[in-house]
Amino acid sequence: MASGPVNEGTNRGSMWELDQNLDQPMDEEAGRLRSMYREKVSQRSYFRFQKAYKFHKSSAILVMRLAFQSLGVVFGDLGTSPLYVFYNTFPHGVEDAEDVIGALSLIIYSLTLIPLLKYVFVVLRANDNGQGGTFALYSLLCRHARVSTIPNQHRTDEQLTTYSRHTYDESSLAATVKRWLESHAYKKNALLILVLVGTCMAIGDGILTPVISVLSASGGIKVNHPKMSNDVVVLVAVVILIGLFSLQHCGTDKVGWLFAPIVLLWFLLIGAIGALNIWKYDSSVLKAFYPIYIYRYFRRRKRDSWISLGGILLSITGTEALFADLCHFPVLAIQISFTLIVFPCLLLAYTGQAASIIHHNGHVSDAFYRSIPGTAVVIVMVVTTFLMIPIMLLVWRSHWILVSIFTTLSLSVELPYLSAVLFKIDQGGWVPLVIAAAFLVVMYVWHYCTVKRYELEVHSRVSMAWMLGLGPSLGLVRVPGMGFVYTELASGVPHIFSHFITNLPAIHSVVVFICIKYLPVYTVPLEERFLVKRIGPKSFHVFRCVTRYGYKDLHKKDDDFEKMLFDSLSLFVRLESMMEGYSDSDENSLQATQATDTSIALTARENGNCHHLIVPAQSPCRGNSIVRSSGQTSNTTSDELEFLNRCKEAGVVHILGNTIVRARRNSGIVNKIAVDYIYAFLRRVCRENSVIFNVPHESLLNIKYV
Repeated sequence: MASGPVNEGTNRGSMWELDQNLDQPMDEEAGRLRSMYREKVSQRSYFRFQKAYKFHKSSAILVMRLAFQSLGVVFGDLGTSPLYVFYNTFPHGVEDAEDVIGALSLIIYSLTLIPLLKYVFVVLRANDNGQGGTFALYSLLCRHARVSTIPNQHRTDEQLTTYSRHTYDESSLAATVKRWLESHAYKKNALLILVLVGTCMAIGDGILTPVISVLSASGGIKVNHPKMSNDVVVLVAVVILIGLFSLQHCGTDKVGWLFAPIVLLWFLLIGAIGALNIWKYDSSVLKAFYPIYIYRYFRRRKRDSWISLGGILLSITGTEALFADLCHFPVLAIQISFTLIVFPCLLLAYTGQAASIIHHNGHVSDAFYRSIPGTAVVIVMVVTTFLMIPIMLLVWRSHWILVSIFTTLSLSVELPYLSAVLFKIDQGGWVPLVIAAAFLVVMYVWHYCTVKRYELEVHSRVSMAWMLGLGPSLGLVRVPGMGFVYTELASGVPHIFSHFITNLPAIHSVVVFICIKYLPVYTVPLEERFLVKRIGPKSFHVFRCVTRYGYKDLHKKDDDFEKMLFDSLSLFVRLESMMEGYSDSDENSLQATQATDTSIALTARENGNCHHLIVPAQSPCRGNSIVRSSGQTSNTTSDELEFLNRCKEAGVVHILGNTIVRARRNSGIVNKIAVDYIYAFLRRVCRENSVIFNVPHESLLNIKYV
C-alpha cells in the first residue's frame, strides 16, 4: 500500500503527521487545570491563614497529642533494644570494666549520630508531603530527574499541583547530577535496585522485629524462675503476638492511644532505673560521653571489638521506623517525642545498665535478656544514606560541602556496623537476608515484566489515522451500549482494540479508551484526576480518558468507578458545547460564576480545528446547573447527551486486555524462569483491574492475546 509523501528532513510520512495532529497529548488541558486548581486554593488561603492563626493554640495541643500517640506506634523497637544490646555485645562475659565504658560510648554516639542527627533532624525533612520511607525518597527523585524505568511519563503529569519540582541552573551541581543520572539506562536500573534492596531489607527486618522484641521481653520471666522451660517463654510470646496483631485492624489512632501510655511508662521507668543504677553502683560510667573511650575500646579488643559491633548495632534498630511511619504522624510530633522522651530515657537506661554490669560483671546476660541478632537494619540505613545524596542535591539544592559532611558522618558509623554484622550471618543474621532476597526477586521480576509488557503495547499500538480511515462506523456494526477499553497507553489505539474489532463483527456505539496511570506523587486531587478529550469527529463517539492516581490513593470498594467515568464524560459533552463560539471575555465571566469541586479537561476536535477549555464544576452530576448558568445547551449537545444516556442504559462493557507474556525461545534459562513461571504465578495470584475498580463481573470482557 502506497504511503504519502515523505519529509526528507524527518524521514516521516504524511500519515505520521496526520496521526500526530489527531492524537496530541493533553498539555494545554493539564496546564489550565493546574492553574485553575491553584487559583481555587489561593482564594481559600487567606481564610485558612486566619483560621490557623486563631486556633494556633489548639494546633499546638494537636501536635503534642500526636507526639504522645507516636510513642505507641513508632518507638517500640528502639524502646525494647535495651533488652538485648549488652548481652549480644558481651556474650561471653566482661573481662575489664573499661570494655563496658567503651561499648557504652559507642552506644551513646550511635544513638546521637544516627537516630537523632541523621533521621530526626535531616532524613525526616526529606518526606514526600508527609510520606516517608524508601519509596517516598524514590518518588521525589523521579519527579526531579527522569530516572523512572517505565517510559510512560509525560509533561502533562508535571502539571499536577502535587507534582512539585525545581528548575536548575545548567551550570549548577544539581543540574550536573541530574544529567548524570539521566544519561544511561543502567544508572536508572541501579537506582531502582538500590531502592528495592532497601525496601526488601526493611520488610525482612520488620517480619522478625516483633518476634524478637516480644520474645526478649518474655524471657524476663526466667530471671526469677531459672528452671522454667523455654517452651513456656515461647508460648507466652506467641500469645502476646497474637493479641498485638489482632489489635492492628483497629487503626493507627486507636492503637496509638492504647499503647502510648504503656510505652511512655516504659521509657520513664527504664530511664528512672538507669538513673538509680548510676547513683547506686558507679557514676564513673558517665565518662563514656568522652569519645576517646571508643578508640581505647577498639585498641584493646581489636578483632573482638569489631565483631561486637553487631550487638551494639541493636541499640539503633527501629530507627528506620522513624521515617517509614511518617505517614501517620507529622515530623514535628516525632521530633518532639524523640528528643524529649525517647532519647534521654535511652541514654539513662544504657548508662545505668553499664554501671550495673561493672558492679556485677558476671551477670551480663541478666542486664536484659537474650535474643537473636535480626542483620538487615544497617543495610536499610546505608541505602537511605545513598538515596539522601541526590535528594539533598536535587530536591533541597544543598551545598556540596553539607552533602559531603552528612554522607561522611553517616557512612563512618554505618559501614563499620555493616562489616561487623557480616560476622553474624551464620548466627541467625541470614534469616532476614533470605526473606529480603525473596521479596527482591518478586519485586524486580514484576517490574521487569511490567516494563516489557508496556513496551509491547507501545510497539503494537495502532495509529489513530488507521482508525479514522475505517469511517464513522469504524468499519463495523455499531451496537447500542458503551465500551470502556482499558489500556496503559495515553495516546494511540491499543492493540487490544484492533484485536477486538478484527475478531468480532460489532463495536459499541460509544467507545472510551481509559488509561490508568500511577504517578510518582503521594496523591492526585480529585479535581485533577480525570483528563477527557474527544478523538475524531463527533459522529465517531470515541473518547479518551486519562485517570491518574498517586501511590497513596486507595480504590475503595464503595467507589463506583463506572459512574465516575460516565459522569465525567457527560460533563465533558455539556462543557464542550459551551466553548463553541465562546470569546475570551465570556470565559472570564463564566469561570467567576461557577462553583469548583471537580474539574474536567476538555478538547473539542471537529473538522480539523482544535479548541481547548478547562471548566470547573461542583460535581459531574450537577452539570445541568452549570449549563443553565451560561445559557442553554444546543440541540446537538442535548441529542448527544440523550444518546449517551441511551447507550448507558443499553449496557456498559469493560474491555480489559489479558496479555500473556512469554519469554522468547532463544532466551536464557534465568529469563524463562522469571517470565514464564515467577511472573505468570504472580499474575494469577494478584488482583486484576476489574477487582480494583469494582467492575461488575457481568459487564467484564477479557481479551487474551500473546
